[in-house]
Amino acid sequence: MFKHLLLKPSLEILSLRQINFKIKLSRSKTIMKKTIIVLAVVLLSTASFAQTTWKNDPMHSKLGFTVTHLMVSDVDGIFTDFSCTITAAKPDFSDARFYLTVNTTSVNTDVDYRDKDLRSGNYFDVANFPTMTFTSTGITAVSANHYKLSGNLTLHGVTKPVTMDLWYRGTIANPMTKKDDAGFKLTGVIKRSDFNFASQAGTTMLSDEITINANGEFGKAN
Repeated sequence: MFKHLLLKPSLEILSLRQINFKIKLSRSKTIMKKTIIVLAVVLLSTASFAQTTWKNDPMHSKLGFTVTHLMVSDVDGIFTDFSCTITAAKPDFSDARFYLTVNTTSVNTDVDYRDKDLRSGNYFDVANFPTMTFTSTGITAVSANHYKLSGNLTLHGVTKPVTMDLWYRGTIANPMTKKDDAGFKLTGVIKRSDFNFASQAGTTMLSDEITINANGEFGKAN
């Protein structure tokens, strides 16, 4: 009996240790479960909002401009060599980023003499400024699928912020590539004086405002 009494405290201590161990084990399991749940939510969120990349289809994309000559007639032109990439996580492109690079040598107004002049130092000065770029910095919804697209335009060696109107025209499965294609239309106005462009030409010869008009079909790259 004396031995039994001596063993009883030891058994009680052992029992308390077992209880504490079980409590700690239970807490560890709870923490582990919460950690797994958090990780699962993060992974699902990442999967749901993974960025996609889109590249313009050159055969179905056009970048054009219009300038008024002598204040009485409009002259239209295009750039035949340009590339544009879009990255976005949301299906409505409300978080899209646009990256545009234009080869200024590719300016085309359907008049050879005028195009040569446009490539000269009087205008685009392609020898010194062979590219024009635009990188978007923000996009704001105006209405369904219509946005204000802000960004930095670099033209003639000068970088200035500009804002354009962007219309997301929808996404459709391309029957040829079996991938998604998205369509966009961009319009806006820039001032050539902001970029020291054609400063020798007064506004009575060429309007200061140049209208930009672009249509693009973009294929999903990933």
